[in-house]
Amino acid sequence: MLTDAERQEIESHVAEYPYKRAACIEAMKIVQRERGWVSDESLKDIAALLEMTPAELDNVATFYNLIFRKPVGKRVILLCDSVSCWLMGYEKMRQHLSERLGIDFGGTTPDGEFTLLPMVCLGDCDHAPVMMVGNDLHNNLDPEKIDQILESYRNKA
Repeated sequence: MLTDAERQEIESHVAEYPYKRAACIEAMKIVQRERGWVSDESLKDIAALLEMTPAELDNVATFYNLIFRKPVGKRVILLCDSVSCWLMGYEKMRQHLSERLGIDFGGTTPDGEFTLLPMVCLGDCDHAPVMMVGNDLHNNLDPEKIDQILESYRNKA
């Protein structure tokens, strides 16, 4: 069930579009911001509000890799796997992150702190390799820098 606050915020975005369904991505982002992910129940409620079928909305949700359809960690790590990052050491960074966190892509650490996901491009190619943790961009990565970054987030917890 959508909260009153979620419903009101979604409806304010709906008012900006000629068709309700055009606000579907914003609606899912609102729910995800509040809950961390978009559950099946939430998806059905959003679809009903936007006069869509749950299948139509799920098709949109699964197309966008930043709409999470299953629970994720407190912090999502997006590791750029573009050509520039590959050339500058992506594979070594991926292996280091996987070993350090004890997870591979799509996994969440046992403490629920981090989820590791690939990202096609983070747009900082001249400073590759690059990753984002939440909304924070980290570039010119090497294993030591990754360790420092992870530790800084663990200390914020």
